[in-house]
Amino acid sequence: MAFEVSSELEKKIDEVITHYPVSKRSAVLPLLHLIQHEFRYIQDEAVNWVAAKLGLEPIQVLEVVTFYPGFRQNAPGKYHIRVCRTLSCAMAGSYELMDALCAATKIDRSHADHHHPISVSADGKYSIEFAECLASCGFGPVCMVEDDFHEKVDVSKVGELLAKYPV
Repeated sequence: MAFEVSSELEKKIDEVITHYPVSKRSAVLPLLHLIQHEFRYIQDEAVNWVAAKLGLEPIQVLEVVTFYPGFRQNAPGKYHIRVCRTLSCAMAGSYELMDALCAATKIDRSHADHHHPISVSADGKYSIEFAECLASCGFGPVCMVEDDFHEKVDVSKVGELLAKYPV
């Protein structure tokens, strides 16, 4: 996907910047959130664009992108799945849920690591990653598909869950 900021997005960005009159650098985080919401991940071109917009060096923006695990540097699938792996979800079966979701979507996570946490299906329909705490510790295992929250996910019903997201 080419990186072109629409006039509508730029208006939103310009408005956000006004909230940080003393230090424009403070606007990096909210600008990155807006860009990721629009483009689904943070491309190198986006890092350079934000840096130029705020009068910063690209490394100052890249530091933020690489520090926060919520920012994606690679394109996700059409439907992005996050599976909670913190202790309460792990005890409730989140690792088994991850295995079932990967099997159902034909995703190979063997190359996933801290620097490349997202794995994408060969057809680009799904992507998946582990997430740290999705804040529903009493209702595990928990996952999110896009912005939809799913609690007490039954591994045997993964097919039904995925059927809610037609490809």
